[in-house]
Amino acid sequence: MTTPTPTKTPVEKSKRSHSHHHHSRDGSSFSSSLSRFEAYNRLQAAAVAFGEKLPIPEIVALGGQSDGKSSLLEALLGFRFNVREVEMGTRRPLILQMVHDPSALEPRCRFQEEDSEEYGSPVVSASTIADIIKSRTEALLKKTKTSVSPKPIIMRAEFAHCPNLTIIDTPGFVLKAKKGEPENTPEEILSMVKSLASPPHRILLFLQQSSVEWCSSLWLDSIREIDPTFRRTIVVVSKFDNRLKEFSDRWEVDRYLSASGYLGENTRPFFVALPKERNTISNDEFRRQISQVDAEVLRHLHDGIKGGYDEEKFKPYIGFCSLREYLESELQKRYKEAAPATLALLEQRCSEVNIELARIDSKIQATSDVSHLRKSAMMHAAYISNNVVRHLSHTEFYLVQINSLILLDLATSENHFPF
Repeated sequence: MTTPTPTKTPVEKSKRSHSHHHHSRDGSSFSSSLSRFEAYNRLQAAAVAFGEKLPIPEIVALGGQSDGKSSLLEALLGFRFNVREVEMGTRRPLILQMVHDPSALEPRCRFQEEDSEEYGSPVVSASTIADIIKSRTEALLKKTKTSVSPKPIIMRAEFAHCPNLTIIDTPGFVLKAKKGEPENTPEEILSMVKSLASPPHRILLFLQQSSVEWCSSLWLDSIREIDPTFRRTIVVVSKFDNRLKEFSDRWEVDRYLSASGYLGENTRPFFVALPKERNTISNDEFRRQISQVDAEVLRHLHDGIKGGYDEEKFKPYIGFCSLREYLESELQKRYKEAAPATLALLEQRCSEVNIELARIDSKIQATSDVSHLRKSAMMHAAYISNNVVRHLSHTEFYLVQINSLILLDLATSENHFPF
């Protein structure tokens, strides 16, 4: 596979109008939101490339390998790229920078080059996207001789059907290492994910499939260690359609939707079901199926449950579309809140860089002063000359000493062994 020719991240030259039917922003509001989103994306890419740690608001997706995280990411992107196969094999975080671009009728994906802030040429093939993620992971782990790595892969996806959203996808939690992996791989993954999720500026998107009871959740305690009160955690119950079959009365479904006693009174989980069909289908059909599943879940809750359910309380948390809208609005809100602190930090960094540049410039200016250079050269020549003389004088002394010892040895030999 050839390496794409690096190019800078494309800059949007015109502000586009939003096409999502669930948004009702005016033009100026959307324009500022898009500009803010683009600025944070570039800042994030530069921070990764140069190893800089900045408190940029980010969403970190966490969950077990079978909890539906891969399907949710594909649904957010609006197209499939075999992410399920990638998730089973990758051991690096994947930063997905989704950019809503009404002119991109087909997905345009670019990967940031390793150790650079530049992006490669667009990748169109879904299988190629998966291959790049796998090959980069394998190459880095071979180089570092480790089983996992916290160094992220960054993929920018521009598409007419994806939201303005950035998510850090982490390797799925596992109980047992794959064949050929070190036995401590599950612990390494858990430790790395905790480290990625710990910074307080990051929003945690925790997925757990509906068949798992809260009291027996394998990973909920790990999330609670990071965010004890779930203040910055968004809980998503995946594969919700599987659980719906068990409910018959309103009190049963309302009790389940409230997650009472396990997540606290102020934590409202989202309940999401997505298409199970894994056959090759078009992107349009994929999105149609997503909307269809949402509609079927709501219909079943309204008509298939005796007495329905508490729509006023729980409907805003039902379905993929509700989750998508919430994630996008929540990230934009965090971007806006973080802007003053981020700008202050950038100004501080700029000040530090200016001081360093001034110091370097002073040295350069000094080298352009002929008299200063002549003086420095004469001092350097004198230093070398003095050292040479000292070494030569020491050498002469040692030669005299060695010659004396030889003559003494010869005299002694003649006394003991006369010819």
